Amino acid sequence: MKQYNVGIIGATGMVGQRFATLLENHPWFNVVALAASANSAGKTYEEAVGSRWLMKTPMPESMKKLVILDATADVQKIASMVDFVFCAVNMPKDDVKALEEMYAKAECPVISNNSANRGTPDVPMIVPEINPEHAEIIPAQRKRLGTKRGFIAVKSNCSLQSYVPAVSAMMDLGVTKVLACTYQAISGAGKTLETYPDILDNVIPFIGGEEEKSENEPMKIWGHIEGDKIVNATTPSVTSQCLRVPVSDGHTAAVFVSFEKEATIEEIIQRLENYKGVPQELGLPSAPKQFIHYFREDNRPQAKLDRNLENGMAVSVGRMRPDKQYTVKFVGLSHNTLRGAAGGAVLMAELLCAKGYMD
Repeated sequence: MKQYNVGIIGATGMVGQRFATLLENHPWFNVVALAASANSAGKTYEEAVGSRWLMKTPMPESMKKLVILDATADVQKIASMVDFVFCAVNMPKDDVKALEEMYAKAECPVISNNSANRGTPDVPMIVPEINPEHAEIIPAQRKRLGTKRGFIAVKSNCSLQSYVPAVSAMMDLGVTKVLACTYQAISGAGKTLETYPDILDNVIPFIGGEEEKSENEPMKIWGHIEGDKIVNATTPSVTSQCLRVPVSDGHTAAVFVSFEKEATIEEIIQRLENYKGVPQELGLPSAPKQFIHYFREDNRPQAKLDRNLENGMAVSVGRMRPDKQYTVKFVGLSHNTLRGAAGGAVLMAELLCAKGYMD
């Protein structure tokens, strides 16, 4: 596979740091540019982050001395240095949208962890095992932007990974309704147990914007391309509640699903265990060997025990059983900053490289 030079926009934040650790020894991607706000620009990565390094592994040696560029002012310079960028900036939505379009129009593809462009009809929101074909909208987006190479692709909200893959594995049974209650780790808010004392001995029953994303984004993932846009699916109907819990990493979901066809619990589990996609077929570097792992123990999956399964890129499911109001219920788990954020974006970039979209 050819080598690609890449940049991280928003490199000093928690997800930017996660990108740095994931890309440190990546077989295809070589980090040559780091960018952040004007406050950090001109400092080395080490100086800019300082004591705010939140990862459990040390800052990559190869990046410590890279001088931070200005994410907004240095777009042309960054675009000339890289084949594409990962974007994880902390800015108002409209500013993110404008920034990502600036990079795309500078002929620099953007693999975004931000939510700003998730609703844009010609921006693919890809979970590589579920809807890789949505990449086929990219030529239509390039036409709108007036670009030859530049485009934007986004990953979905982190909490979706805990239940959307499992529901996707059941789609052939005619899924009609999904209820998902997510119990979300504090790293999703860019916090640690040390920096978020309010969460200790507590559950906070509100995460701004999260329920809307949880209910709307799956419909785009399950949608289809029509002409120059992705048309959202109309079924199943999804409803959700999202709670912040005192867990460092790993979003758990209690999920209830109704479907039209009959299947035994064992047949459903087989669907989960056999579910795979293009990343597994292509053997992409970040792809889990098995996308969904099913636990037969009553007390699994657990965030502490199972979030790092397959380098945090696998999804865990357990407690599949019949339900009195829905057809079945189960518990799902995924690592929110690995599969759910930076790792999912790296896997999407690998898919797009393998399919020739970065050439």
